[in-house]
Amino acid sequence: MEFLESKYLYFYILLFALSYPLAQSFERRITYYKKWKKLFAGIAVMIAIFVPWDVWFTHQGVWWFNDDYTTGIRIFLLPIEEWLFFILIPFACFFIYEVLNYFIKKNILSGFARPFLFLFSILLIVVSFFYSDRLYPFVTFVCTGIIGLITVYYNPKWLGRFLLMYFVSLIPFLLVNGVLTGSLIENPVVNYNPEEIIGLRILTIPVEDSVYNLMMLLIVMWVYKGFKTEKHT
Repeated sequence: MEFLESKYLYFYILLFALSYPLAQSFERRITYYKKWKKLFAGIAVMIAIFVPWDVWFTHQGVWWFNDDYTTGIRIFLLPIEEWLFFILIPFACFFIYEVLNYFIKKNILSGFARPFLFLFSILLIVVSFFYSDRLYPFVTFVCTGIIGLITVYYNPKWLGRFLLMYFVSLIPFLLVNGVLTGSLIENPVVNYNPEEIIGLRILTIPVEDSVYNLMMLLIVMWVYKGFKTEKHT
């Protein structure tokens, strides 16, 4: 699509993801703004992990960024838009979390969440060893599997609601990451070294991205909600 061929595309995508959650943050039923303190604390912890990881992978050539779709401002090899990604995408996802909590009172995935995350985490760790020579799946699958198993062990009350948010957020994830990885545009905003990924894609999105997103949100969630014991979190 010609109108997407812009040097500010990555920035526009982030604005699109931010616009509605920010506009509705002060809505009296959700009052999302009241949760910002813990949310940004969680985002800060996640950024402390993910930005060095992102810089390392960029330096190793696992992925790189197309200057045709970014402003050209870089900090430690990363476009400024990539830094904003780690702030604005969790912001939008946790808005979905709060909206779901408000409108769906029952924790509908409470019985499903723990066994699912346990089996999925084991699967990720097992699969990672088949791709030990490829940085992105190996590191992402192992780390997500370990964090998943830790979460299963502690079994926080928010786990079912977190997974519901994650599954629902896959819809905008397909849209946002789809464009970033080349859907609807001539070239991808984010390019991946084919020798460092599995090669299985959801549309144009490497399957590793969905696991990466799960780990990113799970880290934020641990700070955002923590070891809550109440029935409705």
